[in-house]
Amino acid sequence: MSKNQVLFERAQRTIPGGVNSPVRAFRSVGGTPRFIERAEGAYFWDADGKRYIDYIGSWGPMILGHVHPEVLDAVQRVLANGFSFGAPTEAEIEIAEEICKLVPSIEQVRMVSSGTEATMSALRLARGFTNRSRIIKFEGCYHGHADSLLVKAGSGLLTFGNPTSAGVPADIAKHTTVLEYNNVEQLDEAFRAFGAEIASVIVEPVAGNMNLVRATPEFLNALRERCSEYGAVLIFDEVMCGFRVALGGAQEVYGIKPDLTCLGKVIGGGMPAAAFGGRRDIMAHLAPLGGVYQAGTLSGNPIAVAAGLKTLQLIQRRGFYDDLAKQTRKLVDGLTAAARDAKVPFSADSIGGMFGLYFMDAVPGSFAQIQQGDTKRFNAFFHAMLDAGVYFAPSAFEAGFVSSAHDDAVIDATIDAARGAFASLAA
Repeated sequence: MSKNQVLFERAQRTIPGGVNSPVRAFRSVGGTPRFIERAEGAYFWDADGKRYIDYIGSWGPMILGHVHPEVLDAVQRVLANGFSFGAPTEAEIEIAEEICKLVPSIEQVRMVSSGTEATMSALRLARGFTNRSRIIKFEGCYHGHADSLLVKAGSGLLTFGNPTSAGVPADIAKHTTVLEYNNVEQLDEAFRAFGAEIASVIVEPVAGNMNLVRATPEFLNALRERCSEYGAVLIFDEVMCGFRVALGGAQEVYGIKPDLTCLGKVIGGGMPAAAFGGRRDIMAHLAPLGGVYQAGTLSGNPIAVAAGLKTLQLIQRRGFYDDLAKQTRKLVDGLTAAARDAKVPFSADSIGGMFGLYFMDAVPGSFAQIQQGDTKRFNAFFHAMLDAGVYFAPSAFEAGFVSSAHDDAVIDATIDAARGAFASLAA
């Protein structure tokens, strides 16, 4: 029995499902999760000592690759001063200033420890600012596991949302309206019906949790226009795509200014850190200035801030995003060509350092389209690549990530492995 299997059996005795986040359990792809012991650059090694090319990058934060020497040095320098204080530090100001400089829509920012905290707090702030209760989200967009966000669409557009998790009261879910991503007509209908009740619209401008799905410019422009017209707060959830698709995030790519933005992943450099921020007049409603309460013992943790600040500084070097996008595009083009040669239905897309792989003929634009993909073929591909030492997300509904450590040799090795994997699917 492999050490990974031994560890998984042991973990299940004390940890529900043997993991501390559901996708890690390999339930959708089958098999035994890999327990990771160490990582460096574009690679990590499991408990059995096997090396993998890593395309999840801790689900996005490792944009510089694992254990980048300058980030490691920044963390080591602050460790000796203390792990946590529960009091302000100068470094918190520095990372706030950096975020506000890089994302112009953010005039003030509040640090938190997770993406869920960021989105949950941003929605509470939007409700407090507008004195309204209803929020709009979109099918397939994941914004963390706060109660009001674990909601799916009802049987019709204007019906109450339904909880997608046990433990979420219907009384909470009813305040959330769920619409189809990239559907302007539904959006207009919802605002005509509920406009005076809508506190906020929250959206991933580049979705990563139903796999990679880009918003259309028409859709995001409609969101901005309707929110402005009806006085609702537009929240861009850029926890995943922020600093991943461009230095200024998806809002830079699309040229759209949200009222609030949620950030995470990259801003912690791999440490637990996230943030939400935006217009000064909205942020002024947060305690201690205003009546919207939000707090966190480890918010602005000095170790996380050190890792995040150094990461934000390094990704500003000239040509960083051009190189990152080039390598990501080389990966998806190579995979697409390998699938075509094997006559396997397949498509792929990328933006910045994010990519999506779809076992279907065309790149999808909504959750409904994503669901039409061949998950059995994906699962077989995933395991064939895993056996070949390439670690993609263990789900057909997750985006992938490339780092600056994924050089030509790494990408070429991945494409070589994919040729064999696609050939096995066609056999």
